[in-house]
Amino acid sequence: MTNAPHGRTLQQTRTTLKGVEVLAAAKEFFTRRSGIYSAFLEQEGPTYLTLRGLGGEEIAIGISPVAGGTAVTGSSYMFDQQLARFFASLPSAADTVDSAAISTPIVA
Repeated sequence: MTNAPHGRTLQQTRTTLKGVEVLAAAKEFFTRRSGIYSAFLEQEGPTYLTLRGLGGEEIAIGISPVAGGTAVTGSSYMFDQQLARFFASLPSAADTVDSAAISTPIVA
């Protein structure tokens, strides 16, 4: 028997933010956390960043443009709850209404 969180080390979401805004929000979110849950920028590129927590734990966040916004993928073993909180703080692409998807009722 192993004690590993299944399916929680890799998380994904979609947001209406631009990619650069997502990465800036991640840096802000993780550096302002207090105590053992803060993490600081280690590496950064145009489509990703990695942060390092106080215990040496790595958080990796990648972005990719998609229709209507940005796909965001994050990975961490011990910071999975904080990563989920960060994703929840982003405006969801699912929250936007696609006018083409709205059906008009037919009145007989």
